[in-house]
Amino acid sequence: MFSKTIMEKMRANLKTYTMILAVILIWIIFGALTQGIFFSPRNLSNLFRQMTIVSFLAMGMVLVIVTGNIDLSVGSVTGFVSAVVAYLQFYTLPAILPEMSITARGIIVTTISILVGLGVGLVTALWQAPLIAYLGIPAFIVTLGGMRIFRGGVLGVTQGATIVVTEKYFVAIAQGYVPNSVGWILGIIVIGFIFLGIFWNRTQRVRYGFKPLPLYLDILKASAFSALVLIFVFIMNTYRGIPIPVLLMAVVALIFTYLTNNTKFGRYAYALGGNKEATRLSGVNIRANIFYVFLLMGLLSGVAGIVLTGYVAAGTIGGGQDYELSAIASCIIGGTSFAGGEGTIFGALVGSLIMASLLNGMSVMNMQPFWQYIIQGLVLIVAVYIDIAIKKKS
Repeated sequence: MFSKTIMEKMRANLKTYTMILAVILIWIIFGALTQGIFFSPRNLSNLFRQMTIVSFLAMGMVLVIVTGNIDLSVGSVTGFVSAVVAYLQFYTLPAILPEMSITARGIIVTTISILVGLGVGLVTALWQAPLIAYLGIPAFIVTLGGMRIFRGGVLGVTQGATIVVTEKYFVAIAQGYVPNSVGWILGIIVIGFIFLGIFWNRTQRVRYGFKPLPLYLDILKASAFSALVLIFVFIMNTYRGIPIPVLLMAVVALIFTYLTNNTKFGRYAYALGGNKEATRLSGVNIRANIFYVFLLMGLLSGVAGIVLTGYVAAGTIGGGQDYELSAIASCIIGGTSFAGGEGTIFGALVGSLIMASLLNGMSVMNMQPFWQYIIQGLVLIVAVYIDIAIKKKS
């Protein structure tokens, strides 16, 4: 009986297990090809930091694709936000802020920059979302136009030059680290939530008449995840600590996981992607739902732009270029269906990790850029083929 339950659970999560196995396989291959350099604490720290910007975009893109839409403008919006924030710090704020201490100035500049970055991301969405949701213009066309418009905005703000950012408090958002002691405390807190979540899920299954898994299986699963958390914290602390953008990514992932799984908005988004007409006939305001999905996408583009500015400590003319393709690829590799109605935040994060692992591993190997593009494209095609094959088999 127990073995039957386990097999059913494995079949239900086959796609998730396939992605995790893919990450393990990629890491083993690069570890062997780089004589273990890939597994060094420094490189793994850089790897997780590198995946954060695309991960922010991928989490928003999941909801966009789930509703049967696409957003090609997110890379350009990210670059535009980065350019505006850099311009603000280099030209505008120094001219208007009064004399004050370095600490106070740093806090004020960082706070204003974050608020402006998020605001610019929302404004870009407020321009595109109504055209898609209420005027019925295909998202592909609107966001394709937006991609060109905001790329022009990047060039206009930067005037073709790099705008350097020197405010250390702001740069720390993307380049800073959590102290080792704080990292261990956060790890213990996460482990506590893992076990609480397992037991809460068992209680809910019993409450609604579903049979929970054997207790030892749930404890085994929680222990496995807890071990991964401890290993992650140990490796990060071996270098310089948990990178702040990775911590920020985890917080955003938790929020969006709750949003997609435990709210009406999330359930309506999946229903809309599964069957738009049936969702409309059931009384759901599909226009408003699509509007808010693109609004969230704009907000996450703002977050990505802020982190990008801190990561490179500048606003550049190439900021965010091709990020939309990386975000879409992360979603598809992570199991999000282009047909709509299917996809998870966890899958998008694993997809982002796969993409970042490929880029990082090939960079460590000093592989020529043209091979990097070719391999990324092949991996995307194979991922889509596996998705189609699993669906046909099921």
